[in-house]
Amino acid sequence: MGLSRLDVLYRRLLLTKLFIQGWGKPEDLKRIFEFRKIIGDRERCKDLVPKDYPVYIDKTDDQVDCQIHDGFFISPLEHLVPGILPPEAVKARFQFIVPKKWQKNRPVCIHLAGTGDHFFWRRRTLMARPMIKETGMASLLLENPYYGYRKPKDQLRSSLKNVSDLFVMGGALILESAVLLHWLEGEGYWPLGMTGISMGGYMASLAVTNWPKPIPLIPCLSWSTASSVFTTGVLSKAINWRELEKQYAVNSVYEEEIIQLLEYCGADSFKMGQDLVKNSPGSLGSLAHLLGLAGDQGTSVGQYSRAGGEAEAGRGLLIGGDPGEGRAGARLDQLFLSVNSRSLDSLPKSLHAHNTLHAKNTGSGKGRRPSLQRESLSFMKGVMDECTHMANFSVPVDPSVIIVVQAKEDAYVPRSGVLSLQEIWPGCEIRYLNGGHISAYLFKQNLFRQAIYDAFDRFLQKYSNLH
Repeated sequence: MGLSRLDVLYRRLLLTKLFIQGWGKPEDLKRIFEFRKIIGDRERCKDLVPKDYPVYIDKTDDQVDCQIHDGFFISPLEHLVPGILPPEAVKARFQFIVPKKWQKNRPVCIHLAGTGDHFFWRRRTLMARPMIKETGMASLLLENPYYGYRKPKDQLRSSLKNVSDLFVMGGALILESAVLLHWLEGEGYWPLGMTGISMGGYMASLAVTNWPKPIPLIPCLSWSTASSVFTTGVLSKAINWRELEKQYAVNSVYEEEIIQLLEYCGADSFKMGQDLVKNSPGSLGSLAHLLGLAGDQGTSVGQYSRAGGEAEAGRGLLIGGDPGEGRAGARLDQLFLSVNSRSLDSLPKSLHAHNTLHAKNTGSGKGRRPSLQRESLSFMKGVMDECTHMANFSVPVDPSVIIVVQAKEDAYVPRSGVLSLQEIWPGCEIRYLNGGHISAYLFKQNLFRQAIYDAFDRFLQKYSNLH
């Protein structure tokens, strides 16, 4: 399946750059990776958020068909990982849109925001108000950290300054969603579900992996990991790779310490790097072309093969080798290339003899590591998989009440080369829409809402006795 031309064109029209300040403080990355190990295990973190966590309503607007409540609470992440959130993001804000007349039960769907979805008007207008009219379902819209009221003063629009900001956002939203689910339960609302579009779909999926009960989940235009979004999707062109490469080269803590904190070792954890090497004509400089960083013609990146080596990659040590070896270079080699011998056999012979990822002493004579682009790309994939790959989190309690909505020609969220959600969550349903990411977002909102209604109906058929 090809990639949407509209997706590619839309990205070209936007001049915004991502991660302009780099990876983020190494100390922040270490703290959030350690915390990921806790929230990635539902049993370990079931008591992190008390059921009576304080939530406040500070304004109510009476409309013809609904009431709109504005509320807030302090993000639990501020208590658990103090100082990791910017001050503006510590107070979590939400809008709760409740019908004046319920049709059946008191269902509520929590909507998490997609990229660029600041404040509440977009989700309220395109999803929440139509859902009140169509089925009488309430919606709760949570403001993402770094967006709207929670945006740092020095952040430009939606452009997260650091790679670590995305991980902080995810950790905060997992905990904040738990606060709201507990609060809604305590207020007598049922059934409860979660949804989101694009980045909101990723975040809703992460939140549901942490919830200890069956719950409808409807992630739209998202997939199993964000690593492909930022390494092979069209958004990879918006990343400030030069700054990331410079910081990676200058600060040895990234490859000597942070890499060793990464644990994800799914069957797709080495695929991208392996296939980049396979498809490379041998020149290190060709990586820019493969990424679409050199010129505007790199829009077909991400169409990688998934053949070979998947069973062996498994779920063992993330980057293999002797745990006591301490050689970050060898570890990153294996992250980038593969852990199995078949992968090595498929590489050019010149790559067998040399440590291609850490060729610090084979420079071009200008003092620049010739493999720096590869190293930075591989490191990006590693950290993104660590904090966003669904296989690195618990499987939702009942995947059969999950309906995933995907665009067939999505250039923002490449599906090639990564595990599918059906492999990670057996029993979930995948629905495919014609077109790409942008056209689906603009014109298929009704199909997103229908998937929400279907998932809630499916939940009621299975669990009506729980209420």
